[in-house]
Amino acid sequence: MKKIIIAIDGYSGCGKSTTAKAVARALGYTYLDSGAMYRAVTLFFLQNHINPNIPKEVSTGLQELDISFHHDSSNGIQQVYLNGVNVEEEIRGMQVSSKVSEISKLGDVRETMVEKQRKLGKKKGIVMDGRDIGTVVFPEAELKVFMKADTDIRAARRQKELLERGKMVGIDEVRENLEERDAIDTKRAVSPLVKASDAIEMDTSFLDFEEQVSRIIELAKERMN
Repeated sequence: MKKIIIAIDGYSGCGKSTTAKAVARALGYTYLDSGAMYRAVTLFFLQNHINPNIPKEVSTGLQELDISFHHDSSNGIQQVYLNGVNVEEEIRGMQVSSKVSEISKLGDVRETMVEKQRKLGKKKGIVMDGRDIGTVVFPEAELKVFMKADTDIRAARRQKELLERGKMVGIDEVRENLEERDAIDTKRAVSPLVKASDAIEMDTSFLDFEEQVSRIIELAKERMN
């Protein structure tokens, strides 16, 4: 079977990342977490007090950061490293979540990350999730999936995820954060969150995890022949 690129886009809390990871494992593909890359940039900007409204600071900051992925063989989980330091836990917190859409909409940030993502995907055999993967990063992807879900269901999922990481966050705060990110992501001038014309829409509100994964694997295998 030929190797393909699988692009999974959609809103936060739809299960994009967990589904993409499982699909990659099942197919023996590489999983690339574009959201983690933008979260790492956001963490770097917060740590170094970089003002997103000052282009020179943004440009300089982007030259000083290095983002890489490392597979933890002890638990099989892919870890995100920022300038050689494991930041997997830090980038998932609410502090980063509340700022990531603001940082992600910056033209210089998106241009830098898209260039890196394209390099990582040159050999194909990858699954990448995000918000502009099928429209901007890999418009030639053989399979594009656009995931959505009810906001309340997404908020409950995200709160559960945070609780599993030991972070106590109220459901209202989580919902407000998702709604704010939705607004920023869909209305930004650079690479807004939109469904690609050839993407397959998947509403995950009432789909269980196994159903999501098996459906995408089925679609991928149809395109591998």
